[in-house]
Amino acid sequence: MPKDNENIPFLGPVEPSEPQGFSAEQMIRCEECLRANPPTRVSCLYCVAPLPLTEESARLQKAVLRPPEKHQLGYNNILLPTDQTVPEEVIIETAALLKLTQENLQEILSHRLPLPVARTASRQEAELVFQRLSALGFRSLTLSDDELGLSLSDNNVVRRVRSMSFEDGYFTIYLAGTTEETTLSWDDVVLILPGRFFERRVEIKERKTRKTENEILDTSEFFRDEPVMDFYTAEHSSTWRVSANGFDFSCLENEKALITNENISRLQRLIVSKAAKAQLDDSYKRVRNVLEFAWATQPETQSSGWRRERPGKLSIGSATIKSNEIQFTRYSRLRRYLSLNLERNK
Repeated sequence: MPKDNENIPFLGPVEPSEPQGFSAEQMIRCEECLRANPPTRVSCLYCVAPLPLTEESARLQKAVLRPPEKHQLGYNNILLPTDQTVPEEVIIETAALLKLTQENLQEILSHRLPLPVARTASRQEAELVFQRLSALGFRSLTLSDDELGLSLSDNNVVRRVRSMSFEDGYFTIYLAGTTEETTLSWDDVVLILPGRFFERRVEIKERKTRKTENEILDTSEFFRDEPVMDFYTAEHSSTWRVSANGFDFSCLENEKALITNENISRLQRLIVSKAAKAQLDDSYKRVRNVLEFAWATQPETQSSGWRRERPGKLSIGSATIKSNEIQFTRYSRLRRYLSLNLERNK
């Protein structure tokens, strides 16, 4: 009797199903922690330090697009609009580079505005994205948060306005939470940018138990939809912000309405009519959805601490908040940067 395996045809060596790794000679050693990294990386896998650039690694490097932590400086790749038809193969390669779907990229291009397509934690990776976009025929900018005027150490980037008073040729701004006031010329206003804040807040109250999960005592959900308006002046780098729910509309006098949303619309029309040299930019409402691809709104959880309800019974409260306020501020600062640099030089 022949054995069962005698009639099995020889198929040759089996190819590995997993992709082959890099050889020891191809690996790049980090100069900070001395660990070996794949040549596809821009920064060290272990300590995030920039890796030395070789001819082979320059060809193999891929953008990871790791977003910065909340306390880190971010670098933003801004895709500039193009009037030319982009070939399908370029769309496919660019979407893969930016980790977007082809439909997402087409939607960004359809707006014909400078828009963010990536936000990374290192300048080296942002420069790699810039170079790859240039090779694909796209024009773009690489802007750090500092260049947008969003320094982590500057708490006066956004200055909230609580009231205003108008005079011939001038107006006075009164800031929230302080007695400070600033008088400005209408001719000094260069940009007006309306928008909206959308916030979802979920509050949970839990009781500590011996089980793996706490007992949920109560949940509440709140929504906020608030119109806002930013404006900029030539002599000041700050953002002047008017929020519908925190502004005294007495400056409208007889034009003041009973509805807050109507009041901020009337205030906007009044400022536009007086600031004849200012540009009105209402693009945020059109591009808000595509901003999510690079500047996604991130939920933030806050704790209200432990509370003793009765002897032996403890509860804890927390709130998860998701708001587009940071996203709107980034876009507002981007439009200011463009109005002072690119669009002024057209």
